[in-house]
Amino acid sequence: MPGLLFQTLKGENAAQRPIWLMRQAGRYLPEYRALRAEKGGFLALVYDSEAAAEITLQPIRRFGFDGAILFSDILIVPYAMGQDLAFTAGEGPRLSPTLIDTQLAALHAVPERLTPIYETVRQVRARLGSDKTLLGFAGSPWTVATYMVAGEGSRDQHVTRALAYRDPGAFGAIIDAIVAVTVEYLAGQIAAGAEAVQLFDSWAGSLAPDQFERWVIAPNAAIVKSLKQRFPDVPVIGFPKGAGEKLPAYAAGTGVDALGLDETIDPLWANKTLPAGLPVQGNLDPLLLEAGGNALEERTHALLECFADRPHCFNLGHGIGQFTPIEHVEQVLGAVRRWRLRA
Repeated sequence: MPGLLFQTLKGENAAQRPIWLMRQAGRYLPEYRALRAEKGGFLALVYDSEAAAEITLQPIRRFGFDGAILFSDILIVPYAMGQDLAFTAGEGPRLSPTLIDTQLAALHAVPERLTPIYETVRQVRARLGSDKTLLGFAGSPWTVATYMVAGEGSRDQHVTRALAYRDPGAFGAIIDAIVAVTVEYLAGQIAAGAEAVQLFDSWAGSLAPDQFERWVIAPNAAIVKSLKQRFPDVPVIGFPKGAGEKLPAYAAGTGVDALGLDETIDPLWANKTLPAGLPVQGNLDPLLLEAGGNALEERTHALLECFADRPHCFNLGHGIGQFTPIEHVEQVLGAVRRWRLRA
């Protein structure tokens, strides 16, 4: 019997809402911190399939969420494409050589860097209850490209946006290459046991409308189309953070099965504007989850009520913060579990 999350992503408006939280496996959990201290750095954990599987399962054991999301990183794709990847304490990820200084053709692909990720998926699926949905994921091409071009994250993606305007042909080749690897990467995750996948576009909000259509909608549509040809029954969640009023165009243009909403989206507007019956995911502010209190309970209930007439997966508007108290997660989980769709 498919789990509640899977059924919701397939369009069923169930009486109870499934819940999982982006970055639910991570630094706010003491069991994660203990394992990381034992095993070493972040990338070492990602490439230790047994440890990565354990981390993926930790929040399921503690909270009983409806979905387990693979513990990995969106920059595994450029790593497999031939860039070097390092995580620097206090500074975040670094990719080299940067594609602002190096031609894409100069990179030498290392596809075997994807293999341990598939093994993690297999191990999680073997240990995960049948009522829980295993989610795979990848970064969307625009967001991945911003790191590949600049070598690191930035506030406004200035370097990559400028390249896309200055030389759209060269930038388009980078996007196309990311699309091709991402399709194979997600297909490998699905073959290993992922039942649904999410495309994270963390920097989608930095683009003008015409650039958004070209570098966000079109590449994601290509990924969705290719995956649907191979795995027609596997739901694809699109999460274009910061897309705002461009969300309806994204939903229509990409063909995703469900749409993630960040915390800046008015849920009343989203429910009124998005296609009827389209499953949505989100969109509690992670900072409210960290703050807690009556406002957290009230907002959780308000979101559940707002999306009562469509399939809704309760989630955050972005990733859970590392200083989030566990009791606040338990508070939200209790509120979601108590809520029922009124007949």
